[in-house]
Amino acid sequence: MTKQLSLEQIISCGIAKETAVAMLPQINQWLSSLPASECWQYLTHHILKPDQPFNFHELLYKTTFADWKTSQGPPPAWFPTDEQIQATNIAALMKHLKVNSYAELHAWSAEHRREFWEMMIQRLGIRLQKPYSEIVDLSQGVESPQWLVDARLNIAESCFLADENAIAIIFQEEGGALTTLTYGELHSLTNRVANGLVNAGFVPGDAIAIAMPMTAESVAIYLGIVKAGCVVVSIADSFAAAEIAMRLHLSEAKAIFTQDYIWRCGKQLPLYSKVVDANAPQAIVLGHSVELRSGDLTWKEFLSNNEQFDAVPAHPAAHTNILFSSGTTGVPKAIPWTQTTPIKCAVDGHLHQDIHPSDVVAWPTNLGWMMGPWLIYASLVNRATIALYYGTPTERGFGEFIQDARVTMLGVVPSLVSVWKTTACMQGLDWSNIKAFSSTGECSNQQDMLFLMSKAGYKPIVEYCGGTEIGGAYITSTLVQASAPSTFTTPTLGLDFVIIDEEGHPADKGEVLIVSPSIGLSTELLNKNHHQVYFANTPGSSLRRHGDQIERLSNGYYRAQGRVDDTMNLGGIKVSSVEIEQIVNSVEGISEAVAIAYSPPEGGPSQLVIYAVLETHLQHDKEVLKTFLQTAIRQRLNPLFKIQDLVIIDTLPRTASNKVMRRVLREHYQAILPSYKLV
Repeated sequence: MTKQLSLEQIISCGIAKETAVAMLPQINQWLSSLPASECWQYLTHHILKPDQPFNFHELLYKTTFADWKTSQGPPPAWFPTDEQIQATNIAALMKHLKVNSYAELHAWSAEHRREFWEMMIQRLGIRLQKPYSEIVDLSQGVESPQWLVDARLNIAESCFLADENAIAIIFQEEGGALTTLTYGELHSLTNRVANGLVNAGFVPGDAIAIAMPMTAESVAIYLGIVKAGCVVVSIADSFAAAEIAMRLHLSEAKAIFTQDYIWRCGKQLPLYSKVVDANAPQAIVLGHSVELRSGDLTWKEFLSNNEQFDAVPAHPAAHTNILFSSGTTGVPKAIPWTQTTPIKCAVDGHLHQDIHPSDVVAWPTNLGWMMGPWLIYASLVNRATIALYYGTPTERGFGEFIQDARVTMLGVVPSLVSVWKTTACMQGLDWSNIKAFSSTGECSNQQDMLFLMSKAGYKPIVEYCGGTEIGGAYITSTLVQASAPSTFTTPTLGLDFVIIDEEGHPADKGEVLIVSPSIGLSTELLNKNHHQVYFANTPGSSLRRHGDQIERLSNGYYRAQGRVDDTMNLGGIKVSSVEIEQIVNSVEGISEAVAIAYSPPEGGPSQLVIYAVLETHLQHDKEVLKTFLQTAIRQRLNPLFKIQDLVIIDTLPRTASNKVMRRVLREHYQAILPSYKLV
């Protein structure tokens, strides 16, 4: 098929007529004479520019790949050059191992896990206070591997291997100026925190919570807690008081770091008052705008003046962080990270996001989500710079920060990109320093990811999917393989997985099971049976359940298919149906309700839909009721969870054992959507 564009098509995209007339002959010559992949590379290098209308980019992409087979997934929008490949950390590892292809490298890493992890510990320079006698002991089975046998370490020490004058953090308050913190300055502040904990009477093993946004101070607090041998309890600053209280209870936290207010879009949002309402233990409070409870300390009162501290050595399996991830019940799983979990973060960042000491890494996140700790370790262990913006990432100010901080690796949640595309708030910015994006937290869609690539002059997107209980990802992309929007290219190095159908047989589409062991994979839960959650009833003793569905495409790439169970992923935050339903069912007028996640057919983030049976004696306007439900969720669970639609139904479908069949409701919503307008 001859592929040609008309002048009218280009002009209709918003390109000036004179410009369209000048570029059309060249475009049509390449379209008609070159293979699609080669043509696209010419177009992205010589025709397409970030400030051009996105529909022009999309027109050329779709025209170039008009003959592409849909079974292969989206066509690649970025192809690495030999020079780009050779500059990667993966290429350096391949050269060291004398392997000739990425496929060969991954196969080696999965088959020789002891050697792989030992090599990566050495390459990253992980600091050990006492060396290990064996890299891993599997005598207790793959469910309970003992990593770094006999070693003693404090992983915080490995975050300060860079030159003390190198920039550790570059940050900016909303409306403020760029500010930097060197590795030496961050180390000093970290030590002052650790000494403050000792002075306050805390001892190694004590759980200390953090409910703060991601700031330079919170990074130092995080590392100071770890360096003192204590355990960070990660709590998102967006949580309501009841959710904060639950996490403090599950972790048995003995203190909490927080701040008086959070500033967002010029608004002052209370934080310390939520901590007080949660009946938290002793609080150390940053900021000066609130009156403290008796026994609470200001940041100034707490912080030691002593800038020297010897890191407390710990067993490799000692806890460093307790994070929370929802399962299918209303109580979140309490997942402990050990001294070795951060090695997984750092190795993934080193190999897959390709983080080098010269890089500036930004990822809008917080310490309540695993990507907060991930950002700390993946950046600092690799001697790179963390970039933190204190305002909202949906506004232009964030994009200007990315430009001015000269960010080289930008991480996103897909719903963020959707906002940027819809509002055009990033138009005209110079993101040319970005060498790669990375996307995680929820399923992405092809159009949004193509838009994101276009904003930096077509740079690759490392799709990255895993979980808190993995310490990173099990499936990802690399900078040595062509990048196609919304697709993964490989299991992570050092890991492997299988896909099974409903009968437990190997398949190209179905549930993914991770092949154990690996550094990073959890071995315990504080409040649930780890074996039952991850290993029970799997078709192999080394296979570990994760709960995702994926599809292997005909070109060997992969596409995410959402969750197997009823855990939702809303805005990058996992939440169970039960957690939402407990709140919705308490609203007056609701007899019973079910929450489901609807996945748009075009891909993209999951959307929250509520099916509700109303009390027969009450009549409610649907919009009014939806507002009531949204308010309850915002106040009692999380303001980031938005109800996309409310469906009134007479009865809920149930099994013979009286369990609600959410699958039937998802199928019902899929069926009614063409004739049913979202509200």
